[in-house]
Amino acid sequence: MVPSRVPPLMSTTVALTSTDTEAFDDPTLYRSIVGGLHYLSFTWPDIAFVVHRVSKFMHQPKQSHWIYVKRILRYLKHSISYCLLLSCSSSSTFQAFFDADWVGDTEDRRSVGAYCVFLGSNLSSLRSKQQATIACNSTEAEYKALADTAAELQWLQFLAA
Repeated sequence: MVPSRVPPLMSTTVALTSTDTEAFDDPTLYRSIVGGLHYLSFTWPDIAFVVHRVSKFMHQPKQSHWIYVKRILRYLKHSISYCLLLSCSSSSTFQAFFDADWVGDTEDRRSVGAYCVFLGSNLSSLRSKQQATIACNSTEAEYKALADTAAELQWLQFLAA
């Protein structure tokens, strides 16, 4: 659960581009912090999406990108005491949810697919990743996300067997 005083990290409709505002003064600092956030996103799944978005501009960060990096750091500071709880569950069935945006990135026209898999009531697996190819329509983007989700489910069922 996220504290109510912390604003959302980023709307999915925010368009970050490489032509935003002026260049950031210290690209090495930007790369260092975003690299650390990328590593941290493995254990903080709620920041994975926004870290992915800001990491796309590590080669040439802008001031507008730095604003979102600071927002992530502020979010982490205020939500440090919150965690993902695992509960004892008698259910051993997997449930999966997936979604994809179509042409979510206006620069390279690729979609982002995401899924989460639950074992009983516990989150077992989570992923948000930009798709490798450009989808011609929203249905194709959804099918690619579905294929990734099905592959994850098959792997988890193999592990559980």
